Amino acid sequence: MEIVEFGPLTAEQRRELDGEEEDPFDSGGIMLHYRPKNRHVGLRDDAGALIASTGMVVVEVGVGVERFPVVGLGGVIVKALHRGRGLGREVVQAALARANSLGPAYAILFCHRDRAGLYRKLGFAEIAAEVLVQQPGGYARMPHQTMRRRLRQKVEWPAGAVVVHSLPF
Repeated sequence: MEIVEFGPLTAEQRRELDGEEEDPFDSGGIMLHYRPKNRHVGLRDDAGALIASTGMVVVEVGVGVERFPVVGLGGVIVKALHRGRGLGREVVQAALARANSLGPAYAILFCHRDRAGLYRKLGFAEIAAEVLVQQPGGYARMPHQTMRRRLRQKVEWPAGAVVVHSLPF
């Protein structure tokens, strides 16, 4: 297996990862608009097929009275046939290693609450405060769990509600 980096996820790569699944992200009725990620880290099998991926994008957030950039991680997917082998963890760890070079002090992600345990094991912590994300008509409450992870030492996440000044990722 090989870790690879690439730009935006193409329609062909997305089909390769989704396979025959209708809703691989279990979005089931959540009607938020999401932004594409401009960088991806993927995992290719020995035959060269893309079997896992996650995207990254740098966005601005406001927390309390502070405003700063974060690395947003999103679109974590492992092809159905390869799930349960730790490949999601592997691709997120590789993305975090690259996120360290992008500059922001934190990474954030959105996930289903029942999947937060995976991200806790990777050093993420839940954000308990309300999180608003940009949408075409204004801002909306994020229904998924929002989690953060420090990318730099000696930084503290500020107190207060979180406003993501971007479509979610």
